Amino acid sequence: MYSERAFIVLTPYESRRLIAKAVAQLPVVKAALTNGWIVVATGTSTGYVAEELLGSKMIKENFISGHITVGETWSTPDNPDFIFPIVLHKGVRQDIRTEKALEQFSDTDVFIKGANAVDSNFNTAIFMANDAGGTIGSAIGSLYARGARLIMPVGLEKMVPNVTEAVKHCGNKSYKYTTGTPAGMMPIVNATVITEIQAVSTMFDVRVYHVGSGGIAGSEGAVTLVLEGEPAKVEKAFQFIQSLKGEKPLLRPNGIQKQ
Repeated sequence: MYSERAFIVLTPYESRRLIAKAVAQLPVVKAALTNGWIVVATGTSTGYVAEELLGSKMIKENFISGHITVGETWSTPDNPDFIFPIVLHKGVRQDIRTEKALEQFSDTDVFIKGANAVDSNFNTAIFMANDAGGTIGSAIGSLYARGARLIMPVGLEKMVPNVTEAVKHCGNKSYKYTTGTPAGMMPIVNATVITEIQAVSTMFDVRVYHVGSGGIAGSEGAVTLVLEGEPAKVEKAFQFIQSLKGEKPLLRPNGIQKQ
């Protein structure tokens, strides 16, 4: 039985900030930040993670690769200010590309990549517009071969009924019609998936239930959660979530051209 409850709403941007803070506190991330390698792949959710790990703000719109905006799918824009995946070694930012960092990876190093879909069993999948699979296609073999830690921050706004079934029906050469850039879909296994549920439950030792989604006038994609647990822990979680309120929405990336 619960002893205290809280009823909360998070916009997609508040969720991203919450999830990013939880990712930064994961023991495996802290250990890699001190003694190993971390790669933060480009994306919308991962931009928030990058800020938390770097301890400084960045223009997150310049860190966006494939994305969905104005009701269409878009591949990586031709952005002159594009920020490439962030590579850290022992907490120090390195001026090297992902593939060079992966050559150094061991089983204790960390690769952080967002997802486009998550289901109720916390299976995830990533869209792939690039014919060779893009970032995840080029990295996944090295990560699995070395037993490295793959962490996937993903908001519950991206919930789908069944990831395995979704993957069966995707392929960027298989569609006759598309609203934007066509994409295939890669399912991911053996990742540490962090949604709002894992974020709040691990940070505050409370139970978290996803009870609703959606909204209007800037709250489209919002998720409604119920927190249950000891009164002091629920209060602490609620106050922390209140401190995230007002996180600004992301804008369209620079350099977008009409498909």
